[in-house]
Amino acid sequence: MIPLRRLHDGLPPAFSRLWFASALSSLGDGVYIAALPLFAVSLTTDPFALSLVTAASLLPWLPFGLLGGALVDRWDRRRVMWISDVARAALLSGLVVAAAMGAASLQLLIAVAFALGIGQIFFDTASSAYLPQLLDRDLPSLRRANTLKQGAQTATSEFAGPPLGGLLFALGRAVPLAFDALSFLLSGWLIRKLPAQPVAPVKERRSLWRDARDGAAYVFGNRILLGLALRFAVGNLAFSGGEAVLVLYAHHTLGIGNSGFGFLLATQAVGGLVGTALAGLLGSRMKTGHALTVTAAVESVAQLCLGLSGGPVTAGISMAVCSAAMSATMVLVPSVSQAIVPAHLTGRVSATNRMLGVGAAPLGALLGGWLATVAGLRAPFVAGAIVLAVMTVLVAVLTGADRIDDALRKAREESAPTDVPSS
Repeated sequence: MIPLRRLHDGLPPAFSRLWFASALSSLGDGVYIAALPLFAVSLTTDPFALSLVTAASLLPWLPFGLLGGALVDRWDRRRVMWISDVARAALLSGLVVAAAMGAASLQLLIAVAFALGIGQIFFDTASSAYLPQLLDRDLPSLRRANTLKQGAQTATSEFAGPPLGGLLFALGRAVPLAFDALSFLLSGWLIRKLPAQPVAPVKERRSLWRDARDGAAYVFGNRILLGLALRFAVGNLAFSGGEAVLVLYAHHTLGIGNSGFGFLLATQAVGGLVGTALAGLLGSRMKTGHALTVTAAVESVAQLCLGLSGGPVTAGISMAVCSAAMSATMVLVPSVSQAIVPAHLTGRVSATNRMLGVGAAPLGALLGGWLATVAGLRAPFVAGAIVLAVMTVLVAVLTGADRIDDALRKAREESAPTDVPSS
């Protein structure tokens, strides 16, 4: 096994601290993901009420995503991250106390989930904006750093976290929430010791909404950034349709039981780790634009194979391949964006991308449920594959290899120090 310090060779020591904090927080998130529905079921068995708990954590991105990005670009990103962690720890601690006193309710759980979603907006946006400044917008370093972060997130939030959450819930329904709160506190303590970054001075008094609007306009006015943003949005639209009916598809079409469904989901985590590990190789062996087109095409074919699967083995392989392509994309896309976006806009650009991606997910889920009702359980996967195929063409046009190379070269020239002639 390669020692952890060798994986971080060539990256500044501050990144190791940021990586460890991210891994701790992701482990807590994995515990929370497993424990939240279990906690909710202990309060109600109404399917619609349960769906409100899940939706509450995503809903803040729609009204607050752009504004959060504008605020992050005005504030010290390190401070935003650690304060967000401490605030989320306090929210979860309050829920733990309420549960211990028998005062927990579904309404309180929904409110906490919504507030945690706001905290995630600020933390994720600030983290995405902090990294390119830390690494001087160097693409190879950003690609390596995002590979390490994505790998840690997959290993902790998808592999280790959910089983641990189930075990902790068996000890008490508030125990996993306390664990998640502790993970936020430790993450915040680590991040607080990171070096601060300079904040761009405000040259004129501007409204927050104008700043947010300028960030969105910058994305929609840049063909590469627009293509990268649409990659996530269209992908979420296509994948959410299948995920909405996956459990029914597994049970009624593939003949998979409850325990087998767990193993089917595990194939996604395996594929995710493989794709994360291969992202750096793809980025170095071929141009980034070509790599993005390849991963888009693989996602389309894998989703089609999943929809046409005749049994659990084919379905599991298809899900693993699709997850590998998705994870590689989740390393390549942010690395390019972080390398070409000016430092004073990184928060707003990141928030715009996340808002588009998160906003597309519920729409895809609704369309997937409707398609499954009118055309059968295979329809959402086949339709998703067609959407992904269209996205492949779109990616090839908007994020072509030469176009990305030109943008990277321009960003390097703009960030290079200029020689000042001596007097």
